[in-house]
Amino acid sequence: MPGMDWLDEVKWDAQGLVPVIAQEAGTNDVLMFAFMNREALRLTAERGEAVYWSRSRARLWHKGEESGHIQKVHELRLDCDNDVVLLKVTQLGHEPGIACHTGRHSCFYQRLEGGRWQAVEPVLKDPERIYK
Repeated sequence: MPGMDWLDEVKWDAQGLVPVIAQEAGTNDVLMFAFMNREALRLTAERGEAVYWSRSRARLWHKGEESGHIQKVHELRLDCDNDVVLLKVTQLGHEPGIACHTGRHSCFYQRLEGGRWQAVEPVLKDPERIYK
């Protein structure tokens, strides 16, 4: 299909997936890590909103489809080995943006302290109120 050559340059794994990092434009906070298949990456580029492949649900997952916490995509980048995608996004749906299903800004809210993982970022909104 013409115009899809850029998708052929991505090195997909054996399951047809590529790891994806969502980074907040402006702050450069790493918000989350997920996977995309070819269709998810194509849709993300077309829509300007993040669409991932949910391995647990075995289906496409438009980020924010249940929570309203959509990721507006400003840039798509590919790493030097062509096997990791970086999205520069604005996290919508709450101020500050919530990317994590736990109601936190970032999925990376645990820090190793004294040999234990400690939650060091606050819950911005109770997940029970996000996912009905």
